[in-house]
Amino acid sequence: MVYLKLKFVNIYLTAFSMCDENNKVFFTSPVDETQKALRIDKFIANQVAELSRAQVQRLIEDGCVFADDEAIVDKNYKTRLGDIYQINLPEPQTAIPTPENIPLDILFEDDDLIVVNKPAGMTVHPAAGIHSGTLVNALLYHCKDSLSGIGGVARPGIVHRIDRNTSGILVVAKNDLAHRNLAEQFYNHSIERTYFALVYGAPSPRSATIYGNIARSPYDRKKMAIVQSGGKNAITHYQTIEVYLNNAVSLVKCNLETGRTHQIRVHLSSIGCNLVGDDVYVKAKKTLLKLPLDAKNYVNNFPRQALHAFSLGFIHPRTKQFLAFQTDFPEDMQTLIKKLKDISQ
Repeated sequence: MVYLKLKFVNIYLTAFSMCDENNKVFFTSPVDETQKALRIDKFIANQVAELSRAQVQRLIEDGCVFADDEAIVDKNYKTRLGDIYQINLPEPQTAIPTPENIPLDILFEDDDLIVVNKPAGMTVHPAAGIHSGTLVNALLYHCKDSLSGIGGVARPGIVHRIDRNTSGILVVAKNDLAHRNLAEQFYNHSIERTYFALVYGAPSPRSATIYGNIARSPYDRKKMAIVQSGGKNAITHYQTIEVYLNNAVSLVKCNLETGRTHQIRVHLSSIGCNLVGDDVYVKAKKTLLKLPLDAKNYVNNFPRQALHAFSLGFIHPRTKQFLAFQTDFPEDMQTLIKKLKDISQ
């Protein structure tokens, strides 16, 4: 295995506490040496003047406090050095999600949990301006009374997320035992996760491990960024599976040792391999020289980031059996790969 040690160029603000007025989201400053091992409610209340400790505790109960994309479910949770916490304030009088008869691709289900293959374009849970068509709406209809309110009525059972435009596997808890156990596995990074991505260019070397702490970008709050100090440790092991069009596009397999927000998108873009279809982290449309115009336009105009959560493995909270799941690439990625192979010949 070849290891890459990134040279950081981003300058990160050492402390910030701000609110995105559109989405009503607060971000704490990174936990420093004097703040580590504090109760999370005390730390956030000290950081965010608008919130009391009691309010923070209610937000934790409602699944509104996150470390990366993973909900904090324990009010006794202790802060960790370098952590930045996200607090999503619910909208005033937020409506309880309505069960909706939306088809689900179910890979596994029992009394404790359900594993689904989420299609690209589906948001995981309701958020500002999105109150229907989410995975939670579908789960409430499918599970009915068997799905508890763990994580809050807006996001019952949700212990991890993938982006709206990323396809692939998610596990959802049905009760408190499963929710807490799965949340702990995600917290300890013991979950096994494999993703496949189509990227511009060809990684060099073809297989390696990327190290680079990730935090909210100080320049664009919608983005995450690799930072020189602070942030959270992030490790991605990648392997180039296929290369197309004289190194213009590659299929890359990524195994996550950690699970940070936008980790794959940020790490691969840091080595010059932006995801095809990513309109957030791609710097500019790639020209893909020497290609027919129709092929060039097809690749450049792929409608989402070409990223698929291919497999997921974890210990069942009750039986303690290791469960592993995987799913085929969705049709749009299969079509893209076929076109790339056809025009590469």
